[in-house]
Amino acid sequence: MTERNTLAHALHDIGLAAWFGGSLMGAIGVNGAAADVDDPRQRARVANAGWGRWTPVNAAAIGAHLVGGAQLMRANKGRVASQKGVLANTNTKLALTAGALGATAYARVLGKKMQKAGDVPVGGGTDALGTTPPEIAKAQKQLSALQWAIPGLTGAMLASSSLHEEQQRPSQAVSGLLKGLPSTVGTAAKNAVGG
Repeated sequence: MTERNTLAHALHDIGLAAWFGGSLMGAIGVNGAAADVDDPRQRARVANAGWGRWTPVNAAAIGAHLVGGAQLMRANKGRVASQKGVLANTNTKLALTAGALGATAYARVLGKKMQKAGDVPVGGGTDALGTTPPEIAKAQKQLSALQWAIPGLTGAMLASSSLHEEQQRPSQAVSGLLKGLPSTVGTAAKNAVGG
């Protein structure tokens, strides 16, 4: 009998896909479209409105990804501990996830700052003008970097997930378990002797 984790995989994958795709579309579509507005004092409003509509959906996507990921980690803890390469990939993905969460949270803080500033003149969602207030220009400069960091980090998470899928192939799993066996047996023997 095989154990399936279909719901966990779906939450994990769909959540991550939405997080990645939404952040990439926002960088290109929302922030780019704001620059097309004729009145510079309305550009920030357009970008803020777009991101404001996306934020609750993004939060749900991130939550789904985290819940699904936690369930998958629990279901695969034996494989993570014993199959060579799986723990390293898991740790890499956890670090990428922490980075993406931090970048997303900071982008939200900066976005709230932009919203509170009101109708200030800007060049676009992440581009300042000479007449943009300095604190808003600074926030936009940081947002300009984050708009690419978030899809970069979530894209790397997708690549890590792809590697996890490859590591679950029967040939990879058997090979990885055999390669991990000497260290697992050695650790168990050492613990049994009291070392």
